[in-house]
Amino acid sequence: MSESLSPPFVATSRPRIAIVGAGVIGLAIGWKLAEAGCRVDIFDAGKAGAGASHAAAGMLAACAEAEPGEEALLGLNRESQRLWPGFAAALEAASGLEVEYRESGTLVVALTADDAARLRHQHAFQQQLGLPVEWLTGAEVRRREPHLATKISGALWCPQDHQADNRKVAAALKAAALTTGLSLHEDASVAKVASTAGRVRGVMVGDDLHPADIVVLAAGAWSRGVDIAPAPPLPVRPIKGQMLALQMDPAAPILSHVLWGPGTYLVPRKDGRLIIGATVEEKGFDTSLTAGGQLALLTHAWRALPTIEELPVIEQWVGFRPGSRDDAPILGPGALEGLVFATGHHRNGILLLPVTVRAITDLILAGRTDPFAAPFGADRFRPRAAAE
Repeated sequence: MSESLSPPFVATSRPRIAIVGAGVIGLAIGWKLAEAGCRVDIFDAGKAGAGASHAAAGMLAACAEAEPGEEALLGLNRESQRLWPGFAAALEAASGLEVEYRESGTLVVALTADDAARLRHQHAFQQQLGLPVEWLTGAEVRRREPHLATKISGALWCPQDHQADNRKVAAALKAAALTTGLSLHEDASVAKVASTAGRVRGVMVGDDLHPADIVVLAAGAWSRGVDIAPAPPLPVRPIKGQMLALQMDPAAPILSHVLWGPGTYLVPRKDGRLIIGATVEEKGFDTSLTAGGQLALLTHAWRALPTIEELPVIEQWVGFRPGSRDDAPILGPGALEGLVFATGHHRNGILLLPVTVRAITDLILAGRTDPFAAPFGADRFRPRAAAE
């Protein structure tokens, strides 16, 4: 039997909510719960909007990243993709800040015949799922992006895979959240979720108890470091990714669409920045930039878009994706009454932002389980006998 929040809280009861983590997930949940009348405190060990929210590329690539065996995750991704335009508009209206949600589409390019064969196989799978993805010849791709390598073998065109500027999304969420009157506690590391008789009492920051009726754990890659005993620890680990940014001429950018190529992706911003990412490294919280990692990114990007060699490097950084055991998010109630999880989003934190907010707020305010989020409860990691 899976856990539940019992009884469900409604906005008129004004439950006190403590949210652990002030990335985009925690900020957005706090914004919407405070807007509904809840008393909300958000805690972060660092600064709001830092961590993976700052490091990400902001791709909303539900179709391009569809993989066999992840059909339930695809449903969640596509639903969130559908919600993004309305979410972006509401966030901009609440914050007064732009988030640069851009419906420019995504190209997944093949540089060799072997690449093309793999993409053809992927396209067949996407067609079986009814996804809006088209095959383009090399000539068609270069008409859309003339600066690409001359030997492009073809590409998948994903017209519904868009992007948002994740750093602007984080800034807008912080501004929108603060307009509601909630309390944001930065540089306030939560060590433990306090509980009595199987129910949460609040969170411990140092020796201080901050009382709460409900605790939302949204600390991303750092979620496992929060003590939730007697509940079992979450199977969330940091997956290191190195990235960098080049500077294009905003008036004459060399790339207009989000581009996926072998070993890399490139994301053009309105201000001319070109984001290149990302390595996938199982190295814990290792913050080092390595020559090998940066060389690999630049080499793969250069093979797809040779004209980058003249662009200046303006930023290099490391981020930590929150990966669960099956690399899918952990959404919903925990083993302690009043404990709620919103973590483990791996590479899809920005994409899954709107549907995560809807799922968690519906659960807290109405006791309702979102059907798209239902397969992603923490109980899927428990031994079958313990879960029944």
